[in-house]
Amino acid sequence: MKRIALLPSGSVSHEAVLHLFRDEPVELLHYKQISDVFLSTAKGDSDYSVIPIENTIEGSVTLHMDWLVHEVEIPMQVEWVYPSIQNWVGRKSEFLGASDQLDYSRVKKVLSHPVAMAQCLQFIRTYMPHAELEHVGSTSEAVKLVQEHPGEGWTAIGTALGAEKYGLDILASQVTDHNNNFTRFVLIGPKPVALPQAPIEDKTSILVTLPEDFPGALHQVLAAFAWRRLNLSRIESRPTKKRLGSYYFYMDVLAPISSVLLPLAIEEIEALGCQVRILGSYPSYSYEGLKSEV
Repeated sequence: MKRIALLPSGSVSHEAVLHLFRDEPVELLHYKQISDVFLSTAKGDSDYSVIPIENTIEGSVTLHMDWLVHEVEIPMQVEWVYPSIQNWVGRKSEFLGASDQLDYSRVKKVLSHPVAMAQCLQFIRTYMPHAELEHVGSTSEAVKLVQEHPGEGWTAIGTALGAEKYGLDILASQVTDHNNNFTRFVLIGPKPVALPQAPIEDKTSILVTLPEDFPGALHQVLAAFAWRRLNLSRIESRPTKKRLGSYYFYMDVLAPISSVLLPLAIEEIEALGCQVRILGSYPSYSYEGLKSEV
């Protein structure tokens, strides 16, 4: 049975991994902090870790990306997309007015993970502009804190799974500012993972560090992919943390490392003096693709 490390029970990561593995028996190891999720697999306490790395609204989860790059060397083995459906959670009895309607003025605090909070700011500003906003380690932790502080006017942005786990009410469902709010997850671990579903495509994630900052350097790197008609679905610069103005480039290539052309492109880039690190070559699953098999 696979041992899988992830954020707390009731988080979006929890919903996402249940969706990915469905009926396959797995042992879920929940951790409060994402650093502990990474370290669990790095130390061998778990076989894999579930890492959210990108969101439709907020873009890259930079803290998680930096951990993949700077703190651990664990390859990506699977990528999948899951909808981040956030809800406003609390005890309905605390906020009912005389006409049995929600009285938003009674809300004192809204808690959530900073990414989830940012996804719902329009809802919060519209109905609870007076409320204190507090960031915590996960949406599940936010719901748990609300459960532990009855009668204080606390509410949370969290999942339906989290509300059910802690016996709270969904005061308003699907409160994200955009309907197409999806999160990209990767499963990292030392061994490939076999799933019964057919992936929509294969990807390879690489890091490219330029030898020095000179005119046309990035153009030459991209040309190695372009003339071979290798499509890049993502390119992003991040600081190397070595000196100011020094960056590496994170790239997702829509091809497996076993293809003929991708290794040749990497060889050409290295011949330019660039450093290339392969973060993983893995199958990619869409939410629709996984859902169609249910």
